[in-house]
Amino acid sequence: MKDWLMQSWCELLVRFALVFFCFTLWPKGVIYWGMGVLVLAWLADGGISRLSDLIKEPLVLGVLLFCGVWVIGLLWSDPAVAFQDRWRKYFLLLTFLPLYSLLNKERLPWVIGGLASSYSVMVVLGGYNWLIQDMQGVPLFGMLYLHYSAALGIGVILAVFGGWVVLSRGSRFLAVLLWLLALLLLFLQFNQSSRGFLFATLLALLLMIIQRYWSERKMLAGGFISIVAIAVLFAVNSDVFHERVQQTSADLRSFQEGDYQTSVGYRLAIWDIGLHGIVERPLLGHGSGMAKQYLKDSYITYKQGVYRDLAEFHEARHFHNELVEIGIHLGLLGILAFAFLLWSWFRTFKEHQMTLLGSAIVCFIFLSGLTDTFLITSRIPPFLLTVTAIAVCWRKYREDPDRIGQKYTSGERNGNQNPQMFLMSA
Repeated sequence: MKDWLMQSWCELLVRFALVFFCFTLWPKGVIYWGMGVLVLAWLADGGISRLSDLIKEPLVLGVLLFCGVWVIGLLWSDPAVAFQDRWRKYFLLLTFLPLYSLLNKERLPWVIGGLASSYSVMVVLGGYNWLIQDMQGVPLFGMLYLHYSAALGIGVILAVFGGWVVLSRGSRFLAVLLWLLALLLLFLQFNQSSRGFLFATLLALLLMIIQRYWSERKMLAGGFISIVAIAVLFAVNSDVFHERVQQTSADLRSFQEGDYQTSVGYRLAIWDIGLHGIVERPLLGHGSGMAKQYLKDSYITYKQGVYRDLAEFHEARHFHNELVEIGIHLGLLGILAFAFLLWSWFRTFKEHQMTLLGSAIVCFIFLSGLTDTFLITSRIPPFLLTVTAIAVCWRKYREDPDRIGQKYTSGERNGNQNPQMFLMSA
């Protein structure tokens, strides 16, 4: 009786932790409480004993190696300033270990329900703020328009992929609903001021279309034309998009005239500083936690102080580029660890017959990192890791294992198209 009660309380704690973690992806600051509860539940569930099996998952190994390199980088950094930077948020990636370890067939519906509920609330609030309040992002959650746009982009990718999956099972109605949801999310994204995440979403969609219909040229051309037409239609009808395009044009003119105190000019200036910093120490970088201080000092010293006025425009925080940011900290060593992380992320999807989804998500992560430090945001990486854990467990427990690896029949090719054909051949 006592053992049964202990097991029941442990299971209740685990399910509460999983659902609570899903809901804390959006309220500002609460995510750290969710991580603490998640780790506590993992330890109570005997997670340590499963660690050896957990490391066999490619993404787990990629996360551990990536975070391990950051710890090693402390050896050649300045301890007095190292922990003043935001690089510690890279360790949020470690939440994948307890999250993935705790998921099983019985707990999966709880996590799906929690994530779907929290995501729906976030989308509705963001849409309301834009449509009624003429505001960007989700101020109630302290969510900037950048993070809201990133979450919308991930939702678009998932909805498009999900439409193909349910279509392969003969559910045309549900597929249409998912694709309409993707259109709605993309429309909302066009009305947010983020340019980089929108660009990443569109290119990820094009990659999915190309991979999905590579052997069917008519479908490929139709999909490509559809994406372009939808993008043009949404762009033409978005005042926010027009404003951002005009601002980009004005910023580039200002940059050519030597004015760097604009959104685009600031990014180009700090990328110039960052590339110089990487060239200075190309192999190991300046050490974990040193990027912020390097940027702050370079405002004054680089090129005889040509960027001196940047301090008045924007506080030195990060380099708005994942590769440059990592390169300043850890040089080539860090960039290779980052590449291995992305490759491991892709391999996790590929080993579970979801190559198409994996390539789209990795593409989105990489492209998003070209204009921002994507992986050191507090919410979106844990959200993506939760999506990854759900997708992998869904493949394990919900799909028909006898179906994996089978080729298309002619009927499936013409009607009930199964996305697993490309997933297995890629």
